[in-house]
Amino acid sequence: MTDRPPLPPFTRETAARKVQAAEDAWNTRDPHKVALAYSEDSVWRNRDTFVTGRDEIVAFLTAKWAREQEYALRKDLWAFDGNRIAVRFQYESLDTDGQWWRSYGNELWEFDEHGLMTRREASINDAAIEEKERRIFGPRPEAEHGRSFPLQ
Repeated sequence: MTDRPPLPPFTRETAARKVQAAEDAWNTRDPHKVALAYSEDSVWRNRDTFVTGRDEIVAFLTAKWAREQEYALRKDLWAFDGNRIAVRFQYESLDTDGQWWRSYGNELWEFDEHGLMTRREASINDAAIEEKERRIFGPRPEAEHGRSFPLQ
């Protein structure tokens, strides 16, 4: 098995690097690339959907990014302890009817000794926005890594 650094137990610095790596991967909108950060038997709760294993993760993300076009994400480290990390996030996307959305959420992550995520629980709320209200345009510039993203 290949390690996926940083590895637990996390420090503030390594937890922040793990969060930024996740944000960067999700902003590629490449389900196969994203799935590599999860263990083969990873379990998810995403809103009201339950997913188990990399194949289901790839299928879930493929469908997600077909619905959520122009997807752009920001994640912020909220807390960490041992092999667990909590994040808050926001993303914006355009649906197939032309409506822009900003989605706010919290995630709880648990990792194995190889740095692969074994558990992900996400609670998400959506707010319809006008295109002129958008604040997230593509991946976060490197100069902004480590900065907290404002709530509004």
